[in-house]
Amino acid sequence: MQNFSVLPHEMAASLWRNRDLIIALTKREVIGRYRGSIMGMAWSFFNPLLMLVIYTFVFSVVFKARWGVGGEESKTDFAIILFVGMIVHGLFAECINRAPALILSNVNYVKKVIFPLEILPWVAFGSALFHTVISVGVLLLAQLLISHQLPWTVILFPLVLLPLIFISMGFAWFLAAFGVFVRDIGQLTGMFTTVLLFLSPVFYPLSILPEKYQGLLQLNPLAFIIEEGRKVLVFGQLPDLGHWSIMTIASLLMAWAGFAWFQKTRKGFADVL
Repeated sequence: MQNFSVLPHEMAASLWRNRDLIIALTKREVIGRYRGSIMGMAWSFFNPLLMLVIYTFVFSVVFKARWGVGGEESKTDFAIILFVGMIVHGLFAECINRAPALILSNVNYVKKVIFPLEILPWVAFGSALFHTVISVGVLLLAQLLISHQLPWTVILFPLVLLPLIFISMGFAWFLAAFGVFVRDIGQLTGMFTTVLLFLSPVFYPLSILPEKYQGLLQLNPLAFIIEEGRKVLVFGQLPDLGHWSIMTIASLLMAWAGFAWFQKTRKGFADVL
């Protein structure tokens, strides 16, 4: 029986070795999602645009919510700040919710010994990242139209997202493997990501919580990424590089743990399927 490497460097080696295949499968998945629709891939632009309009109306007009950033806070300010949190959470949630079915929906690949099954989470992440990029584009366009300028720190947003990439991949590898043996896991991930939406500072800033709860909420890795994402995208502030470094190292360890679990258990996929 073939043994699969669980060494940390194999994560990067597999990604580089199969980069062309990952890109091709990601393109096919993105295009396939809109195949047959009248507007096609234009939906990837109009969906986040519509959501931004809805957030603006519901929170700033209906609930008259304010973020409390000081100064004259317009009705659209809250929606833009909120939208950053939704973008970060949406990227993570799409990867996690799809992960348990990645192997189950690609059984034909399991039978092919030469197919690198470990790239399937990368394909799912690539598809989610495509829509995240479109959403960030909508966000920046809205900011440009409203304030007529963008902070230079927006170029640091990919750096802020780096720990999220590793965290998402770690969870995706673990859940993709676990979902083969325990089919109910797919039902739990939807509940988990919904709960995480409200336990992350998406609809509120961490600063409004009592200090004892702030510490607990900061254990949620999305909390740091959302807060730092707002700094660079909206407020024009530099991220906390010290905290970011710790988060990146921890997320790399999480990614490797998920990858190792996937590699260790993949030999049993064919027997179950």
